[in-house]
Amino acid sequence: MSNLTPREIVSELDRYIIGQDAAKRMVAIAMRNRWRRQQIDPELRDEIAPKNIVLMGPTGVGKTEIARRLARLANCPFFKVEATKFTEVGYVGRDVESMIRDLMEIGVSMVHKEETEKVRIKAEKNAEERLLDLLLPRSKDRDSNPAGFFMGSSSGEVEEKNPAPDDSTREKFRKMFRDGLLDEREVEMEVTVQSGAQVEIMAIPGMEEMGSNLQNAFSNMFPGKRKPRKMTVKDAYQVLIDEEADKLIDPDAVNELARERVEQQGILFVDEMDKIASRQDATGGADVSREGVQRDLLPIVEGSVVNTKYGMVKTDHILFIAAGAFHFAKPSDLIPELQGRFPLREELSSLHKEEFYQILTEPKNALTVQYKALLETEGVTIDYTREALEEIAANAEKINEETENIGARRLYTIMEKILAKLSFEAPDKSGQTIVIDRDYVTDQLVDVIEDRDLSRYIL
Repeated sequence: MSNLTPREIVSELDRYIIGQDAAKRMVAIAMRNRWRRQQIDPELRDEIAPKNIVLMGPTGVGKTEIARRLARLANCPFFKVEATKFTEVGYVGRDVESMIRDLMEIGVSMVHKEETEKVRIKAEKNAEERLLDLLLPRSKDRDSNPAGFFMGSSSGEVEEKNPAPDDSTREKFRKMFRDGLLDEREVEMEVTVQSGAQVEIMAIPGMEEMGSNLQNAFSNMFPGKRKPRKMTVKDAYQVLIDEEADKLIDPDAVNELARERVEQQGILFVDEMDKIASRQDATGGADVSREGVQRDLLPIVEGSVVNTKYGMVKTDHILFIAAGAFHFAKPSDLIPELQGRFPLREELSSLHKEEFYQILTEPKNALTVQYKALLETEGVTIDYTREALEEIAANAEKINEETENIGARRLYTIMEKILAKLSFEAPDKSGQTIVIDRDYVTDQLVDVIEDRDLSRYIL
């Protein structure tokens, strides 16, 4: 697990997320506590439960991005799910245990990728030999006597024979392959394909595990067969690397390591938590099902055992981060038992002109950087003036106030509207440098800004 300090975690989050300092500090402490827990004596370690978090705030202020970036920093299994996808057991919809199964799939994929990297050098070496066999098949005599020796005397002494004539050719081919001279040559090799009919199991809502088991059963009934297929040397090499890596990796060890990582380091981000909160002034109707989802979610958050195709997964130490706008419902509208399992709460503030300007200029992946890179592929260079970016930020704040407040996502629609014409004409402007100034921004937005009804649809 990453051993970044809370200050270092916040510093990394600052590179991608503007503002929301209190929320960043909270999640940084929660992540550091996970590392601290791993350093404690095992007997006490199991007694330390994660401090789950509720992030409150309007859409587009950075709730999801904070959790996603946090998971990447920690290199731990992370899965985002919407609470509205789940229904109480007995209703049509997904059961809450499926989120643990999905998290386990991500954990297995993550560990498999890491183990593949560990054996990659050996896999590449083996793949190269197999590829050379395809390009230059060995003779039968060579295959039966690979060392190049024969029994030449009646006394049984081993005499060395001259190297097989294809050795020098093989080395020439090896050098040509490493120099990339054979990348486009076609070879025919056997690949594994699924035999028989392709059976797709449509799982009954709430019974995804049964559907997965049936899918696996049919896969075992129709094992894969090897069939010849033509492909370039470059593509064949990648296929052979994957095959050789799979031979070197123990799938049982991967599954066990993934299960341990999910149990000890997994993060589940449950979005739209406010949608399953029952408002105190509401009675009956959909609120009955909402409370049922909360009660189904409670044992997962408290700590239970969920059956997956990779084995039993304990949820006691998975970190849950819940998020929601909480415009109408409040965290206090959740059932008391569930409130107690989310002791940390932080409200994220709305974004204003200053934050929008920072979002356009400071992050590594800022929208301005993205559009600049996209248009450079057409040979067009665009430069933004400070006044232009301030005008975009001001418009984003104004439109959020007059229509729906969708936070930083408003910048996506505005930037697309401003650069739509230029993006369309870019292939005809190769080699040109376009300056995006305040007048350019105003000209592109004049119609929708003046017509409030139109802006509701376009921006």
